[in-house]
Amino acid sequence: MIKRLLETDKKLVLKFAVSLFLTILFTFVLVGVTSYAASTESSATVSTGDADTNSDPAQQAGDYLQDSPSEVVGRDPGSSVLQEVIGVDASQPLEIVILLTLIALLPSMLIMMTCFARIVIVLGFLRSAMQTQNTPPNMVLTGLALFLTVFIMAPVIGEINEIAYQPYANEQIDTKEALERASVPLKRFMLKQTTNDDLEFFIGLAKEDIPEGGLSDEYKENDLSLTVIIPSFMIGELKRAFQMGFMIFLPFLIIDIVVGSTLMSMGMMMLPPAMISMPFKILVFVLADGWNLMIGSIVSSYNL
Repeated sequence: MIKRLLETDKKLVLKFAVSLFLTILFTFVLVGVTSYAASTESSATVSTGDADTNSDPAQQAGDYLQDSPSEVVGRDPGSSVLQEVIGVDASQPLEIVILLTLIALLPSMLIMMTCFARIVIVLGFLRSAMQTQNTPPNMVLTGLALFLTVFIMAPVIGEINEIAYQPYANEQIDTKEALERASVPLKRFMLKQTTNDDLEFFIGLAKEDIPEGGLSDEYKENDLSLTVIIPSFMIGELKRAFQMGFMIFLPFLIIDIVVGSTLMSMGMMMLPPAMISMPFKILVFVLADGWNLMIGSIVSSYNL
């Protein structure tokens, strides 16, 4: 199979090999730089400690433990945000690998935990139903979906900023508590868009017990974990996006049927119906103020 691939598409194999080599080289360079920086910082810390000990003979070993916890944390070269969250020392190369992994996965996680997926799928269905091929282009649809996501998620983002980010920026809470506070508005938003059937489905897959009184609002907000809420929300978003896509296709399908029947009755079977129906679809969409109807339907579907 590899031999056949080399014979058919050598450029693809060469690009893959170069990308893999550069990725491995970049990882080793980062690990080397981090190790060198950690060793340099450790030696500087040791030399500074020796100088302080020599300058103050009355100070005994262990006296720094009497300082405030904030000063002790501030002197620790291994303390970091990731150390507070997952307990990994900042001087270890493993933290760089974890950080790169989080950076790679964070956009996908944020996209699937917001309303971005539903919006971009519905806009894709609209373009397919109108048969305009690459018009509007993918960049325009993605940008529109992104700004609509910011518009819809603005109350949630504002609440996260008020209860989590501002206290964390003012050093009133630590990183772990800030993440816990930030997850509450996001969880509440996802639960509003998730049905109990989807939640029960994933609770059953996780082999967890459903309370006797059913899925009450208090149980879903306080006891239900994000590992169940997030996939339930994602499945619900896909269902609603496909339902809206079906409703979008209906009027354009009627136009296709009328145009196709007309061409058949006129004996013009060699003329592609899509070539004739596409201008009528664009005309109907513009006359009906389709963009405002589409955006208004998407925003109102979230019951904000």
